[in-house]
Amino acid sequence: MFKKLTLCLALAAAAFTATAADVKEIKIVSDAILSLVPQAKIDSVVKSSLPGFYEVVTGGQVVYVSADGKYLLQGSLFDMSNKKDLTEARLGGIRKELVDNVPKSKRIVFAPKDPKYTVTVFTDIDCGYCRKLHNDIAKYNEQGIAIEYLWFPRSGPGTPSFDKAVSVWCATDRNKAFTDAKSGTDPKAAQCDNPIAEEFELGRRVGINGTPTVIAPDGTQIGGYLAPEAMRQRLDSLVAK
Repeated sequence: MFKKLTLCLALAAAAFTATAADVKEIKIVSDAILSLVPQAKIDSVVKSSLPGFYEVVTGGQVVYVSADGKYLLQGSLFDMSNKKDLTEARLGGIRKELVDNVPKSKRIVFAPKDPKYTVTVFTDIDCGYCRKLHNDIAKYNEQGIAIEYLWFPRSGPGTPSFDKAVSVWCATDRNKAFTDAKSGTDPKAAQCDNPIAEEFELGRRVGINGTPTVIAPDGTQIGGYLAPEAMRQRLDSLVAK
């Protein structure tokens, strides 16, 4: 608990100049979260735009806790005057930071020459809509969209889907093994150093609860499955904002 609270205080101090009262309230808020969910990993606690409440980032979610630790709000905080979803903006920033830290060497990439957009897709070999998405990979590329896959075998470690992901990663031709697996051909069993567990845990941290999950370059979650033309339109709309 001490380490968690220290992290909260450090992150909070980076966001605003903490007074003695702020430090006391941050501890109250942190303790309230941990009393509710003892195993919670608190990533940050900072003052919210909502008076009297702190914004708490935990487990890929944003919640709002009153300074006295008595009340918790879960949902979108919307700035009506500026027509902005403050919660989604915060979540987008979290997703972007975490996803951007994954190097190209730990992704499976299908990209056109000079892509207009690059999206990150958390995927599961055995998920129907994941297979539907990859079946149209050439059409996404034609739309100027590069797809960079990260792994999120929904059934978790020690399951057939997880083991298939490892085998694909360890194949001699990783992209071909990936495409074959998405077409229903089980990969040849193989073992090697791989990022599957690491990326699965990353998915949990950013709040992934289904596949495919499509993350835009700015961290916005734009799907779920989207057809190639619809994905291009959605990405264009984000740029136009």
